[in-house]
Amino acid sequence: MAAGTRYGVDLRSALPADAPDLAALLGGQARTVVSRLEAMARDPASAVLVATGWNGAVIGVIALSWHPSLTADRPLARITSLVVAEEERRNGIGRLLIKAGAQAARSAGCDLLEAAPDGEGAAFLAALGFTSAGSNLARPLRKRAEAP
Repeated sequence: MAAGTRYGVDLRSALPADAPDLAALLGGQARTVVSRLEAMARDPASAVLVATGWNGAVIGVIALSWHPSLTADRPLARITSLVVAEEERRNGIGRLLIKAGAQAARSAGCDLLEAAPDGEGAAFLAALGFTSAGSNLARPLRKRAEAP
């Protein structure tokens, strides 16, 4: 994903140097986060994007992976992590991360973005157009179906 700034927030791919901030957001240790980031960076079917604030600190993260499916012609994308720092919630950071993640998934050829949220995450995703898809929520990534 190309780096970009919106509403004073920078959106970019995660770097190993972000591990301490990510460990604080996700819980865990920085060295564990570094090894996980490195593994995902080697995987062409995944992306980890971060939002950084004015001071360069990570204030939000979205991780996605995509895979082929027997039920769809194109790969399905799944949000595996979405976290925004407590003090930054309700400032549009989650919405920006979802938008950036959806763009990464579209670029990978995906037509559907899935998530398995809990609690207030379900209401947040529903407000962004995700609908029930079994035990998950899903949102189409393309405005209209393309001809096969």
